[in-house]
Amino acid sequence: MKKLAKVAIVGFPNVGKSTLFNRLLRKKKSLVHNLPGMTRDQVISSCNLSGKRFLLIDTGGLFDSKQDPLTTQIKAKAWEASLEADLLLVVLDGKRELLPAEEELFLALKKLNKPIVVVVNKIDSPAEEIKLGDFYRLGEDNLVAISAEHKRNIENLERIIWLLLPSFSSEKEVAKPLKIAVVGRINVGKSSIINRLCGQERLIVSQIPGTTRDSIDTLIRRNKKVFSVVDTAGIRKLSRTRDKREKASIIKAKKDIAQADVICLVLDAQEFPTRQDTAIAHLAHNSGKPLLLALNKWDLVEKEADLFQEFKQRIFRKLDFVSYAPLLFISALTGKRVVKILEVAEKVYADACQKISTSKINKFLRWLNTNYVLLSRKKKRIKIKYMTQIGILPPTFIYFSSTHVPLAQEHEKLLVNLVRQQFDFKGTPIRLIHRSSRQLRRRPQ
Repeated sequence: MKKLAKVAIVGFPNVGKSTLFNRLLRKKKSLVHNLPGMTRDQVISSCNLSGKRFLLIDTGGLFDSKQDPLTTQIKAKAWEASLEADLLLVVLDGKRELLPAEEELFLALKKLNKPIVVVVNKIDSPAEEIKLGDFYRLGEDNLVAISAEHKRNIENLERIIWLLLPSFSSEKEVAKPLKIAVVGRINVGKSSIINRLCGQERLIVSQIPGTTRDSIDTLIRRNKKVFSVVDTAGIRKLSRTRDKREKASIIKAKKDIAQADVICLVLDAQEFPTRQDTAIAHLAHNSGKPLLLALNKWDLVEKEADLFQEFKQRIFRKLDFVSYAPLLFISALTGKRVVKILEVAEKVYADACQKISTSKINKFLRWLNTNYVLLSRKKKRIKIKYMTQIGILPPTFIYFSSTHVPLAQEHEKLLVNLVRQQFDFKGTPIRLIHRSSRQLRRRPQ
């Protein structure tokens, strides 16, 4: 993989670190909220400035707070990012005076012997630059006043970053990583699973519900292949959520489902499938993305004969609409079968990308019309005259029948299952589009 320089954005809570992160990336990657403490884990993304690529890291606040029980872990992750970075952007709030604790933080960061840029944020106009005198007492030559929200002086900051970025010898670029969104309700072990895949405590894990707020991308290399595993916030009904930051996290997690290549839905072996598990499974199915299910905390279940089959039946009785999804029995605590998530994700993605030739589909149709009687929604016999695949991710087929009335729901489900079995589509939803045979002349080429 190409080695990239790392630029970490650090500072106290609510100084605008995530807003600056998004501004430099030119996209909304980090969640931004007017309440402090939105970012907890490191949020990392590749950034490009005038041909120089580097990894930009958003961090939680380097500050001790009695209001957040995870403050020690958040601070440790931010400090870890500072130690690994090649360049530090220390963000300060230009709307208030420099705090003594911020001076202490700056001096501690200086001892790391890394290039530092002091970024005084929230300076929205030239008139407000009179406040900068207080910040110059830090004695840092690289000081720039910006407004990340209003895009003021961002070009000057980018120029300084470009000049201070170290140059690395690069290896050959790898292919785009397979993006796997790990989703599920609160406290099912999503972050623990990703930490196990990484082989280190990459993400903050806690028994406190809603620990993960922002979505965190983690790059994992295995067998010369790269995966981007996305840890998402636990999803539950917005009406049951009082914390506005958690509401923003849930909305972001739902967007991650749409942006992923593969979805891994995590269930809790001690409590499943719940009503919320069903709701999340519907989100995954409706997205059209390849899907796999991971039943976590399997180490806590007393093993009996035929237990695998019993649990599988229990899950798919309630989640029958995603019965196409492979089911893994895993334990994030012991690591058992966790790595199978990457292998299975790769397989279901490949299946979802399959393109079946029309000649093979025609052969299947001859067999179908000989062995099955299909009915329309008006309970009349229907014969499929022609069928072809028009898309992938998800595999989408258009079929032309002898009537303008589509297949009855149960017969459409039968046809989907037969297509899945015949062409080995595992882990992916299949879409069917109906047309009357009168439209055959206008069929897609």
